[in-house]
Amino acid sequence: MPFKQRILFLLLLSLILVPFRDQAPVYSQQRDTSDLGVASTTGVVVSASDLASDVGASILHKGGNAVDAAVATAFALAVTWPSAGNIGGGGFMVVRRPNGEAITIDYRETAPGKATPTMYLNAQGHIERGLTAAGYLAPGVPGTVRGLEMAHKKFGKLPWKDVVLPAVKLAEEGFIVSETMARGLNGQLAGEMGKFPASVAAYGKPGGGKWAAGDKIVLTDLGKTLRAIAVDGPDAFYKGWIADRIAEDMAANGGLISKADLAAYQAKLRTPVKGRYHDYEITAMPPPSSGGVALIEMLNILENFDLKKHDRFAPETLHLMIEAMRRAYLDRARFLGDPDFTDVPIAKLLSKDYAKTLAASINPAKASSSVELGKDIVTIAQVRESDETTHFSVIDKTGMAVTNTYTLEGGYGSRVVVKGAGFLLNNEMGDFNKKPGETNERGDIGTAPNLIAPGKRMLSSMTPAIVTRNGKPVLITGSPGGRTIINTVLCIILNVTEFGMTGRQAVDAARMHHQWLPDSTTIEEGAALEPALLRLKEMGHTIRQQGRQGDGNSIIVDEKTKVAYGVNDKRNGSSKASK
Repeated sequence: MPFKQRILFLLLLSLILVPFRDQAPVYSQQRDTSDLGVASTTGVVVSASDLASDVGASILHKGGNAVDAAVATAFALAVTWPSAGNIGGGGFMVVRRPNGEAITIDYRETAPGKATPTMYLNAQGHIERGLTAAGYLAPGVPGTVRGLEMAHKKFGKLPWKDVVLPAVKLAEEGFIVSETMARGLNGQLAGEMGKFPASVAAYGKPGGGKWAAGDKIVLTDLGKTLRAIAVDGPDAFYKGWIADRIAEDMAANGGLISKADLAAYQAKLRTPVKGRYHDYEITAMPPPSSGGVALIEMLNILENFDLKKHDRFAPETLHLMIEAMRRAYLDRARFLGDPDFTDVPIAKLLSKDYAKTLAASINPAKASSSVELGKDIVTIAQVRESDETTHFSVIDKTGMAVTNTYTLEGGYGSRVVVKGAGFLLNNEMGDFNKKPGETNERGDIGTAPNLIAPGKRMLSSMTPAIVTRNGKPVLITGSPGGRTIINTVLCIILNVTEFGMTGRQAVDAARMHHQWLPDSTTIEEGAALEPALLRLKEMGHTIRQQGRQGDGNSIIVDEKTKVAYGVNDKRNGSSKASK
């Protein structure tokens, strides 16, 4: 093209584009929409660890189903993702079979038999917070191994040994340390973990010094423990030599977990909570997870409004989402706990009629007062839950889907490694309400449903969820993040079902969180344009922008082509979708 013609063409193109130059993109918060995810018609695994995702995918290639892959992934994460992957913690799994049958497995930790409602109070009646942050009084009775056993017994296809041994190999032969893992271990060993000799022996760098990306780590004792679980079965953990090591370590260091506690532990099959959002069905965890109930309650509230009238990150949309969050988290504090110990009004909380009354209480132009809404249990703040949890999603070639969230609670849990067994114990006892009857400005909750009792399961925010339409999976999702988990899952589900985003767009899109109290909203940086934030503040909202929220490793299924897209959350550089 001659020079003059090129100049004329460029001038004409610029005139065409001028009207669009100042228009905000529909999803201005997107980080990366260049891909749809890892496409597969034969199955995909998405987790926080590339090595664990590869293990899960290898099980699918060997003829295993989604549950086989999920169990293998979970055990692998116990090796490669020690901040949250575990055999010394607990969690929740949702399984949906190709025929539409769905079940949930509750393998949340329980309070030891010697636990008491006031065990974390000092002589002055104040909470000793350090006792649940780290050390031997912090752990609940671990549930992960029994939970994975239950899933495999009910749905697994391959032999148990075959799905555990890949994790054994990783631990015994070692693997390359990522930058994320090196940074985490170095920080922990220089802090709380460094106080416990068995933890230093397990995770300290041989010869001393700091871990660096590219180093190889071998976890010999953990490999021995996992091999016993693979060969001798889960009873090795709950009734055999591993249980002996746990009980001995507890007794020697002032802990409460006994061999009788371990032998008595049971994972539980529970009926999932279900709800509808327009023409989508949501299947999620029931109590003692608060996630499913709160998620469906929020969706029921939002169904009363025309969210599509405005952009996803318009102030009007964000305002309604915040108000729905505020009301669901208030009900979480009022009602939710272990259903084996407290009467949870699930039918009411999931009711469309109840949601209508909550929706009617929302002023479309003004923020509500959290304190005024919750004056019956008057409180000023809430305890923060750790965000060190991990989530993975799996689907196989038949359409069987698994969504699993499990945790040690805080990063690296109690920081205590069981001597001679090589695995970390949780610090989940901190998720109980620790001072009966007192809900105060320091952030303590004392409502009855979540007080400590022997054998009781502590309340959780974990929200593994499956979204279907016309009887077929559409979205398999979940996230870590403490109390932010439920809202992260809400955001991802709305992005897909209400705003038509692809899986990559839905996971990349920035998130926000409001948990009733403290009465403030956090929004990931880039989630909204400054005018939207200003308008929310004018409406009475307290807004704070922050960095990362959650790690929503998800799978979205194209309803027309039936192709599943594994979408790893790029907020975590170690995550991967594998097929």
